[in-house]
Amino acid sequence: MIPVTEFRQFTEQQPAFRVLKPWWDVFTEYLSMVMLMIGVFGCTLQVMQDKIICLPQRPASPNQTVLLLNQTELARDPASSPVPQVPVPHEIKGLKTNLDLQQYSFVNQLCYERALHWYAKYFPYLVLIHTLVFMVCSNFWFKFPGSSSKIEHFISILGKCFDSPWTTRALSEVSGESPEEKEHKKNSASRSNLDTPMVEGKLEKTPSLRSIPEKIVVDKPAASVLDKKEGEQAKALFEKVKKFRLHVEEGDLLYLMYVRQTVIKVFKFILIVVYSSILVSRVKVSVECKVESRVENMIGYGQFRCNHTMAHLFSKLCYCYLGFVSIYGLTCLYTSYWLFYRSLKEYSFEYVRQETGIDDIPDVKNDFAFMLHMIDQYDPLYSKRFAVFLSEVSENRLKQLNLNHEWTVDKLRQRLQSNASNRLELQLFMLSGLPDTVFEVTELESLKLEIINNVTIPAAISQLEDLQELSLCQCTVKIHPGALAFLKETLKVLRVKFDDSRELPLWLYNLRNLEELHLIGSLSPDASKNITLDSLRDLKSLKTLTLKSNFTKIPQSVVDVSSHLQHLYVHNDGTKLVMLNNLKKMVHLIELELVHCDLERIPHAIFSLTHLQELDLKENNLRSIEEIISFQHLRKLTCLKLWHNAITHIPEHIKKLGSLERLYFSHNKIEILPSHLFLCNKLRHLDLSNNDISFIPPEVGVLQSLQYFSVSSNKIENLPDELFFCKKLKTLKLGRNKLSVLSPKISYLASLTFLELKGNHFEALPAELGYCQALKRNNLVVEDPLFDTLPSDVRDQMKAE
Repeated sequence: MIPVTEFRQFTEQQPAFRVLKPWWDVFTEYLSMVMLMIGVFGCTLQVMQDKIICLPQRPASPNQTVLLLNQTELARDPASSPVPQVPVPHEIKGLKTNLDLQQYSFVNQLCYERALHWYAKYFPYLVLIHTLVFMVCSNFWFKFPGSSSKIEHFISILGKCFDSPWTTRALSEVSGESPEEKEHKKNSASRSNLDTPMVEGKLEKTPSLRSIPEKIVVDKPAASVLDKKEGEQAKALFEKVKKFRLHVEEGDLLYLMYVRQTVIKVFKFILIVVYSSILVSRVKVSVECKVESRVENMIGYGQFRCNHTMAHLFSKLCYCYLGFVSIYGLTCLYTSYWLFYRSLKEYSFEYVRQETGIDDIPDVKNDFAFMLHMIDQYDPLYSKRFAVFLSEVSENRLKQLNLNHEWTVDKLRQRLQSNASNRLELQLFMLSGLPDTVFEVTELESLKLEIINNVTIPAAISQLEDLQELSLCQCTVKIHPGALAFLKETLKVLRVKFDDSRELPLWLYNLRNLEELHLIGSLSPDASKNITLDSLRDLKSLKTLTLKSNFTKIPQSVVDVSSHLQHLYVHNDGTKLVMLNNLKKMVHLIELELVHCDLERIPHAIFSLTHLQELDLKENNLRSIEEIISFQHLRKLTCLKLWHNAITHIPEHIKKLGSLERLYFSHNKIEILPSHLFLCNKLRHLDLSNNDISFIPPEVGVLQSLQYFSVSSNKIENLPDELFFCKKLKTLKLGRNKLSVLSPKISYLASLTFLELKGNHFEALPAELGYCQALKRNNLVVEDPLFDTLPSDVRDQMKAE
């Protein structure tokens, strides 16, 4: 009994494992217990009772032989025999043998071993061994290291998913009713039965439902938020399910283990039925036993007739055992049919999707699918509740509730600030979603979202009546039709920065009132993995377009809006822009930027843009700008930016650009400034910093409108006095040169507000700086020791607020 008890404890599984035991496993488990009891009962009888009892057979005496022969003849023909019939005494009735008890025990043991068939002897043990093998086969996959770990993790996660409060909440949320709404409906129904409807938040007794006003306002209960601990547990469950699915779907070990153990059970069932059916007839009550002559000489008898005391009972038990094994085997055959004729390596949640309304639950495969098929045999409700944690919709809803709880309206209002366009902006960075509370900040004018995945813009955005600007930086956005209808009418500015094609919202092409569109990302049609820009034809109000990408030519989609486009900014990230003929069609352009486009010459197409006022050719490879003479046709051009190039020479015919007000030549390789440059007498802003200039022509004094002049980071040794005749100068940058003396005529610059002198060889500053009364210490960029050379009253004047 001890080994059986130990094995029973060994094979006993945790109660939770029952979810992976279909009805046939449970049924065969009960059959195994019955067969085990048969085996244990037979083994107990073998131990507690005598196994066999033998009696010697004496040889017949001569008289007895004659009598027997006569009796045989009489039996054949009673009338022909003259010999009277004498009753024949029993053969050994009443006779005693000369064997003692020990000799009988010896004969019993000897005959048990030699005369009794092995099946009759070991039947109970065979039953016990076979049953134990069946039980091991049924539970082996629960103990095998490769499969048991998966099963334990699955059952652990399954139980937590089943009991999680989020499961019930998610099912009701997706179906459109929260638990609070259901309770509210129930209460409303109760109130209806009492004829006491709620009108505008107050109870009004009425004799009949007919007297209820048409407009009934009922305050909708606020959706409760999960307990923080419950929310964190649900969030952790989503992560566990993702990782577990990724791990388990890689192989089919569980399926193969179950198939193998089922095949072994079928094979063993066939083996048991075959050999037991043949050998069950060998279980006899009476057996003949003949001992060896050596033993016969010792005890005086050579033949014995033995009685197998358990034979009758064992025979009945054997037939009973065969019956149970047959039922067991038929169940295993059904299991085999289920395994081989159903697609158990794929599991579809189609029914669950239809029933719950969660339409994004993915189908699974391999071992994950097999375990779900198994638990369906136990209770399909488990897979239904487990499926909630496979749904991104459900996960996003959980994140949404947590977000709404964390980002309150007051907290969002504290983050409001004015942006560069002087709009009240809210910036949200690296959140798990978009809080619904955002739509309660009704004064919001600009919404900026950065690195937020799975952003869903609901129809509630229509509450933001002042919203004009939307910025999406590396965000995957889905939009509700109601929200799109609202944005079509109100949105003026859209900024999108993306790395992946999924981050580029396709609905942007429908924003008919959009005035500014800024796109940053790979849009080149030449690269197979990049995105092409669809037609912008429907953007009838578009005035400004920014494209930071890697084009080789101006896209056709830009030409679609050429008739009303006024500002075009192309930042090409170093990719050579070779085809610019489309620019000729943009006749209404006011401002054009072609930055980092690897241009070696000024494109001729620009000279056709007669309305152009500002041109920026920053960070190209311009070396010669002789084509600048053609800019004389652009009579409205006021700003020309040729900075950050490799220009070495400024042509003399720059003087023909008489309308220029701002000119940028910084970060080039210019050595000589032509005097003709200063004939552009309308210049207000002139930047010549970061070049190799060593001399400033005295013609600089012609620029009487000059307000900003920068020659910092050059090789200038002297300043012409004519520079100080530019009395409207407000900003003068002379830093990082070779100047040693600052002329006292600096006092002529009464409007000067910013002066940079740091990085020169000055020994002292002129006291005349005190006449620049608008210049303060924080706008005087100079070394502290050099500043201390000024008279104390001048220093105090500059330090004064």
